[in-house]
Amino acid sequence: MLVPVILYYVVFKYIPMYGITIAFKNYNVFKGITDSPWCGFEVFSKIFKSKNFWNAIRNTLVLNFATLFVSFPLTIIVSLMLNEVRNKHFKRITQSVLYLPHFISWVVVAGIATNLFSMTNGSINRVIENMGGSPIPFMSDHGWWIFTYVVCNVWKEIGWGTIIYLAALTGVDESLYEAAYLDGATEFQRLIYITLPSIKSVIVTMLILQISKMMSIGLDAPLLLGNKKVMDVSEVISTYTYRIGIEKAKYSDSTAIGLFQSVINIIILFVADKFAKAIGEDGII
Repeated sequence: MLVPVILYYVVFKYIPMYGITIAFKNYNVFKGITDSPWCGFEVFSKIFKSKNFWNAIRNTLVLNFATLFVSFPLTIIVSLMLNEVRNKHFKRITQSVLYLPHFISWVVVAGIATNLFSMTNGSINRVIENMGGSPIPFMSDHGWWIFTYVVCNVWKEIGWGTIIYLAALTGVDESLYEAAYLDGATEFQRLIYITLPSIKSVIVTMLILQISKMMSIGLDAPLLLGNKKVMDVSEVISTYTYRIGIEKAKYSDSTAIGLFQSVINIIILFVADKFAKAIGEDGII
């Protein structure tokens, strides 16, 4: 029974790893990977000298940290609020409504965001103008674009992120709540001293996993929400790799960037895990 699974990972995960060698070769499409000449670390040297590369890394970190700063605590708060809902039918409906955006394509989300945040015909700016205010350039100003990006990401993924926390909350011993209630603890005190400590290990694990992806960012959101006016903040590693790898056919450069990105993510994962263990948590490794 394990043979199909093992074959899947060997064929589609391990064998393609040979393609990493493109990062150390002067790759020629017509010669192929094996016949293309080796060039050592010349590709990496060229990439590290590029201003656009470091600009993409900066934007990737800024957008990821901004999204994490907002979405991580909000996901926990929403999970705790859903856990306190006693009406099962209302709880299920609310969960379904929160989960739904996760399954919506970023193409659709970008269209919704444009209709909402556009400076000329956007619904939000129309409301602001009707109230006597000036329209806000959500999609063309650097700061406001980052705000729009974070809002769209949080709206799309916050419901999906609550699944693991809600699963962890179901494992909290009910006798602890009963004992605290008999001792006169309020709902807020039970939340602080029982609920949060009980899921602390899950919170730390999820935080480590999210921090380990700080150098990675999806292609869809920045590519579809971005435009030429905000290129200085919307050009991230994924879009930069897409432009030089697909549009300009610089396969060695794009492979080298992907390899660099993966190595940095692994390093961040180990550092975050060590830090978690240093403060007394279990970590994930």
